[in-house]
Amino acid sequence: MTKKKIVVLSGAGMSAESGIQTFRGAGGLWNGHDVMEVASPEGWEANPKVVLEFYNQRRKNAHEVKPNQGHLLLAEMEKDYDIQIITQNVDNLHERAGSSNVLHLHGELFKVRSTVDDSLVYELDGWELNWGDKCELGSQLRPNIVWFGEAVPLISTAFTIAKTADIFVIIGTSMAVYPAASIVDYVAHQIPKYIIDPDIPPVYGINNLHKIEMGAGEGLAELIEILRSS
Repeated sequence: MTKKKIVVLSGAGMSAESGIQTFRGAGGLWNGHDVMEVASPEGWEANPKVVLEFYNQRRKNAHEVKPNQGHLLLAEMEKDYDIQIITQNVDNLHERAGSSNVLHLHGELFKVRSTVDDSLVYELDGWELNWGDKCELGSQLRPNIVWFGEAVPLISTAFTIAKTADIFVIIGTSMAVYPAASIVDYVAHQIPKYIIDPDIPPVYGINNLHKIEMGAGEGLAELIEILRSS
């Protein structure tokens, strides 16, 4: 029997339960720096060493935390469902929990890339990327992250995946960052949609939407029970 396809859109709230700091939770600041200073092409141009240190600290933080119950439940659900995760998060907690199909919309924290050729992407050994670390072409390496103001290369892939959903689940995202927030618009009207968040953001015009006002772990446990009984 063919497994039902569940497409999951996960955001910062998913990782927050593991102890990953979020910009939203920190008022958009990092050690007194505005988000645009550390996560934009302009910030990189103005002070690349500050940007490198910001991502080094994020990697160190990500190394120290573990997947939470929500991550583990999504991986476990692969036994019964075809699970495809589209994540706005740059950490690797979904993969560490055991999820097989993860699309990182905004890049990956533990990868770096050339500043002259976007196709030259490397796995980072450890958590530090330093000024002077260069690609094979002799150019400085940068975080493999989609910064504010940059195009999101995988968004059309995400739209295509959304169209294949039998069930669509939104977990821990503010639904305020575009184009990621528009992915749900590509899910067919009749498809059941669930949003899991202890503080559900304002959402309008989404057909067949069911709200589960809980954190990722509790909310996914609740969703599993709902799907079993349906």
